[in-house]
Amino acid sequence: MSKADPEASKREKNKNTRWVITIFFVTMFVSGSISLLSDALMSNSGIFVAFLILLAIILVGIVFDIIGMAVATAEEKPFHAMAARKVPGAKEAIKLLRNAERVSSICNDVVGDICGVVSGSASATIAAQVLQNFEFTWPQIVSLFMSALAAGLTVGGKAIGKTFAVNSCTEIIYWVGQLICWFHELPKMFGGKKKKS
Repeated sequence: MSKADPEASKREKNKNTRWVITIFFVTMFVSGSISLLSDALMSNSGIFVAFLILLAIILVGIVFDIIGMAVATAEEKPFHAMAARKVPGAKEAIKLLRNAERVSSICNDVVGDICGVVSGSASATIAAQVLQNFEFTWPQIVSLFMSALAAGLTVGGKAIGKTFAVNSCTEIIYWVGQLICWFHELPKMFGGKKKKS
């Protein structure tokens, strides 16, 4: 009996290749859509609203970074006991943990990088708005300050988030599992329960 099944190895390789191609195109589409939407919103907003949009983009990146870190550090064991008691969200939490590599990749790399790119673009838009409304001797300082502020908030927020994710990974995954469960139940709430034939 061979140590490694060549067919299983080939299937796994094909699966990984499909995953990389899929995530590449999904990232391009989502990044383009979010950039277009944020640019449209920010160009029609005042400086204060534009700054709130920037903070929201940074916050989304931090939240997904926390989820990605929690998935990478949490253990399945507590959720098996919850699933046995039919606690809502436990099965979803187990699925997240069994696909930890992909979930972490989506949360940290895809969403995190998209938010990083979009927040950079948003900070440039805010800098342009500030320069239009106020007179500055050195416009480069405004652009530099906005970029530094966005980077500082992102890095500082993620640093705090990582500590929180490591210390509360089980609670975070449970919360995310419950959220996924709620989204699955949402159509049933509005559509009503189907009658068994």
